Amino acid sequence: MHATLAWAQPQLVLFGKRVAAPRLEAWYGDPEARYRYSGLGHEPLAWTPLLAALRDRVATAAGTTFNSVLANLYRDGRDSNGWHSDDEPELGSQPTIASLSLGAPRRFRFRRKDDHRATVETLLLDGSLVLMRGRSQECWQHTIPKERDVHEPRINLTFRTVAVRASR
Repeated sequence: MHATLAWAQPQLVLFGKRVAAPRLEAWYGDPEARYRYSGLGHEPLAWTPLLAALRDRVATAAGTTFNSVLANLYRDGRDSNGWHSDDEPELGSQPTIASLSLGAPRRFRFRRKDDHRATVETLLLDGSLVLMRGRSQECWQHTIPKERDVHEPRINLTFRTVAVRASR
């Protein structure tokens, strides 16, 4: 799958400075599944046959449907994702996000928004599926921290449902 996706490294604005995202990304989905996060708008690329098949399997496991997927490529342990919640308005107030890990094991950490000392950590192995739903994005943040001893790549597919905006 690594070679078949259209990876890009977006430029983010952090604390007023433009910086390269610390991972590669690709946005796929139904034609109307436009998404905005980190100040960037994303037009979906068409589903690949493999991504569509994975979407269907994950949707069955999650008991819901998805119209999009954000693919993240962590090339090694130097790539990461900072503390955040997937709480953009187009995801709705209580989104279901299914996070599928493929490749190198990585630590996945959660912390409560109202008490950063309250944390939970798990090791995501190849094939791990984490479902975040209900108030998880409202109450918790999550991160994939840098890990010096990880030398292999990991692909993370986060399936989600983006609200379709009315045409103007």
